Amino acid sequence: MTAPRLSAILIVRDEARDLPDCLAALAFCDEIVVVDSGSRDGTPDIARAAGATVLETPDFPGFGPQKQRALDLASGDWVLSVDADERIPPELAAEIRATIAAPTADGYRIDRRSQFLGRVMRHGGWAPDRVLRLARRAAARFSTDIVHESLIVGGPVADLASPMDHLSYRGIDEVLDKQRRYALASAEVRRRRGKRGGLGPAIGHGLFTFLKHYLLQAGFLDGAHGFVAAAAKAQESFWRYLAVSWER
Repeated sequence: MTAPRLSAILIVRDEARDLPDCLAALAFCDEIVVVDSGSRDGTPDIARAAGATVLETPDFPGFGPQKQRALDLASGDWVLSVDADERIPPELAAEIRATIAAPTADGYRIDRRSQFLGRVMRHGGWAPDRVLRLARRAAARFSTDIVHESLIVGGPVADLASPMDHLSYRGIDEVLDKQRRYALASAEVRRRRGKRGGLGPAIGHGLFTFLKHYLLQAGFLDGAHGFVAAAAKAQESFWRYLAVSWER
């Protein structure tokens, strides 16, 4: 019996720092598809040198539509969606291979072991963080959301036991950059849906977000990192609700 083929799919832009290690960890896949949206740091060349199929797009329609482009290019029986700052450890790679050889579901969630400024986060909403990333290609599609997109699977979904590593937010500059991009993108989504914002909602949602992550979800147990992470989440929420009305 022929083993099922596995395609890894990624969307990238200016990921020269992270992409080599990410692709190396995906060597167990039969195919790697990379969709690039205007990198200026040689990212597409790095992907091609690693043997990936690369599509360079002149636009970026949002995370959901861009990931759908990658999915449409995949030819494997199964697809594994990853980000450049994520790593698949050997034990997870082995579990994925064993799972798709004898599947019991059409999609599988993987727990992410996330880092914030160099510390693995255990609380504050960071863990557990099960994300749907492995799916039978014929049953999978991405939502059309421009931010906070999701993989949608038309069939039963189960969980894998082994986690993957998420090397997120390795410096304050990265925290501020992602905070700004996510806040403005989320504000645009709210604006398109006709939802309102303003200073009052921005203050209220920002304060609630901090209390939720730091107190209700026990972010304080992660020490100073938990406080900074909760503050960053709160700031992102503040700017999201303010930008709905103030950004044009």
